[in-house]
Amino acid sequence: MGSSTKEKLMGEDIEYVGLPLHSASANIKHYCNDQQGRRLQRSFTGRRRASSNSSCLLAICGSCFVAILLLFGTVVMNIHRRSELGHVLRDCTLAPSSLFNLFNIAAGPSSAWSVPGIFLHSSTAAGGADHVALPQQLLSRTLFHYQPQKNWMNDPNGPMYYMGYYHLFHQYNKSMPLWGVNMSWAHAVSKDLIHWLYLEVALEPDQQYDAMGVWSGSSTIGPNGVPFIIYTGKMNQTCEETQNMAVPADPSDPLLRKWVKVPQNPIVRRPAVVVDPWTFRDPTSAWQEEDGSWVFTVGSVIGDTNTTGAAFLFKSKDLRHWEQVDKPLFTLPETGMWECVDFYPVGFDSIPQSSTLPAHNSSHKYVLKTSLFKSQHDVYTLGSYAARTFTPDNPELDNIAFESFCYDCGGSYASDSFFDPVKQRRIVLSWVNATETTAMAIERGWAGFLSIPRTVAVDSKTGVNLIQWPIEEVESLRTNEQVQTGLKLDASALVKVDGNAGSQLDVEVVFDYPDVSMAGAFTDEAKYSMNDEFNCSQGGSAHRGIFGPFGLLVLTDENFQEQTAEFFYIGRSSKGEWITRFCSDASRSSLLPDVGLPVYGSPVKVLPTEDFLSLRILVDQFIVESFVQGGRLLMTSRVYPTVATHNLANLYLFNNGTTPITVRKITTWHMSEVIMHPY
Repeated sequence: MGSSTKEKLMGEDIEYVGLPLHSASANIKHYCNDQQGRRLQRSFTGRRRASSNSSCLLAICGSCFVAILLLFGTVVMNIHRRSELGHVLRDCTLAPSSLFNLFNIAAGPSSAWSVPGIFLHSSTAAGGADHVALPQQLLSRTLFHYQPQKNWMNDPNGPMYYMGYYHLFHQYNKSMPLWGVNMSWAHAVSKDLIHWLYLEVALEPDQQYDAMGVWSGSSTIGPNGVPFIIYTGKMNQTCEETQNMAVPADPSDPLLRKWVKVPQNPIVRRPAVVVDPWTFRDPTSAWQEEDGSWVFTVGSVIGDTNTTGAAFLFKSKDLRHWEQVDKPLFTLPETGMWECVDFYPVGFDSIPQSSTLPAHNSSHKYVLKTSLFKSQHDVYTLGSYAARTFTPDNPELDNIAFESFCYDCGGSYASDSFFDPVKQRRIVLSWVNATETTAMAIERGWAGFLSIPRTVAVDSKTGVNLIQWPIEEVESLRTNEQVQTGLKLDASALVKVDGNAGSQLDVEVVFDYPDVSMAGAFTDEAKYSMNDEFNCSQGGSAHRGIFGPFGLLVLTDENFQEQTAEFFYIGRSSKGEWITRFCSDASRSSLLPDVGLPVYGSPVKVLPTEDFLSLRILVDQFIVESFVQGGRLLMTSRVYPTVATHNLANLYLFNNGTTPITVRKITTWHMSEVIMHPY
C-alpha cells in the first residue's frame, strides 16, 4: 500500500496517495477539485525537465541523470522523487558520446531505468526476467494523429503557415524512443494539418550554447513575411538555458529545409532575478508593437522561495540585439516553474481571429497560457494587454484560480499555438503524455504523439473561458455515418451502438439534461443527493448515483475486460448546488500491469438556457479526446488496450444512475487512416 496524507484545499479534505517506487502497476488517478477543477493527484507522466529546486542536476543535465540511474541499475522513479536525486548530481560534463554508449549497452527490454520527461519505468529487476513481450496490437501506431516515423517526441514547437504549407516542428530524439540530451527539432509539412510529410531535422545541438539540446521554442513570421525561430539551448558546462535564433537559409524554399543559427546567439541570457540557470526556457512567438519593437516572452520561476511563476519580456528593433523589458509580462506566486508559455490574442467563437490586435478591443481577449511544471498541466487565464503588461480579467486571480482553468483537463501538455492566416483561426497542438515503461518504448520503437489540432476562441456565451474544437479538416476522414435518435437509457442500461465499431472513431452524442427537480420525489434519493460529494475517482463509472454516471464506453471488448468510460455525473454539493461533472475513466482501459491508468475529471459549466449535455469523442487506437459542451471542456486520455483493439473494440452507451436518461441523438463515423511518410 502507498502512504497517504491529507491536506486542506478550498475547505475540503483532499487525500494524496503516494505509491512506493516498486508499485508502478497501481492505478494512479488524476481528478479535479469539485469547486475549482484543480487536479489533486499526478499521473505517471513526467516531462524532460527537473523542478526549479533541483541543483542542475537532473533532467536538465540529462546525461548526468541517466548515467547515475544506469549505474544504480534498477530504478523506478516517480516524478515527485526527482528533486531528491538532484542533490547528488553536481556537474554537466558527461560527454554525450559517453551517454549514448551507456544507452546502447543498457537499452533493451531488460533495461531498468527512468528518463526525465516520461514516466518510463521498469517493472523488473536488472535482467528483465519478468518482462512480458508487448501484444502485437501495441506495436502499431496511431492512425490519424501526428507522430514521427520512430523514436521519441515531445513538445510541439513553432507551428506556422508559410508559402502554401503548414509547418510543424517538435522535440525529437533521433537516436532512440527515449528522451535524451541530444534533443533536436524534427520538421514536417502538410497542406491540411492532417496529412503530414516528414522532412529533415531542422535544428540540432551543434553549438556551445545548445550542446545539451535544442529545446522548445516558437516561430514567428517576421519582416517581409520571412519566418524566424527562437528556441532554448542548453549549455554543456553550466546547464544554463539560453535563448537563440535561427533563420531560413533560403526563404524562397516553401519547405524551409535548411535553417541557420545567427552569429549573435545566444540573443538572450537569463535575468539576474532568476536564481537557477536551468529555469529559463521556451520562448513564445514574437509580436511587433506600435513603436516597431519586436517582443517575446520566456517562462521562468523567481522569488525568495523560488516558487513564483514568471513570464519575462524581451524587445528588439532589429531582431538580433535584444534587451529585457523593465518588468515581467506577468507573475503569480505559488505556481512554480512556467514552461512553454504561450501568449496571444483571440476572438470570440463567432468572430474571425486575428494575429495582431490593438491593446484594447472589445471583441477580443488575450490568453496567457503556461505549462505548470509542478502539476504537468497546461492552464490559462484571459485578460487584456497594454503597456507591455498583462492584466487578468479576474482581479483576485491567485494560484488556485489560475490552476482551475485547464487547457486540457486530461493528459496532454506543453501545447503551442499559431495563427492560421488561410482560415483566420488560432490553432493549438499539444503533446500527449505517455504512462509506460522504458522496455515498452524500446520494444515498440516510438514514444509520444500529438493531439488533434484544435481551434481556440473565447466562449461567447460565458466570456470567461475558451472553446476548443477539432479543426474542420478532421471531418474529411469521416466515413460510414450512422445516426440514432430518441434512445432511452433506463437505470443500469448498457446499450451497444451498432454500425461503427473499432478503434478509430468520431462520435457525437447529445443527452437531454435530466430534470433534477425530480430528485425530491424520492425520499431516500433526495437525502443522498444532498450529500453527493462525488469525484471522478470515486468508483469511476461503476459508481451509482441518481443522475449518473451516464455516457459512453469506448475501446471496450465484448467481455468488458478493457473499457474506457467517458461520462457525466450530476450531483449536489453540501451547499445544495447542482454540479455537472465530466469524467474520463481509464482505470479499466488496459490489462497491462505496468502502465498508468488515470482517472480525470472536472466540473463543466452548463448554462440555464442549455437543456442538453453534448459530447464529441475522437478515438484513435491509444488516445481518447473528449470535447464537452461544445468544446467548453477538453479531456484527453492516453490508453493501452490489448484486447479491445481494431474490430474487437466496441462502443456502448451506458447509464449507471437510478434515473432514466434520454439520448437525443448519437452520430458515429469510422475514421480513415492517414498515411504519413517522408516528403
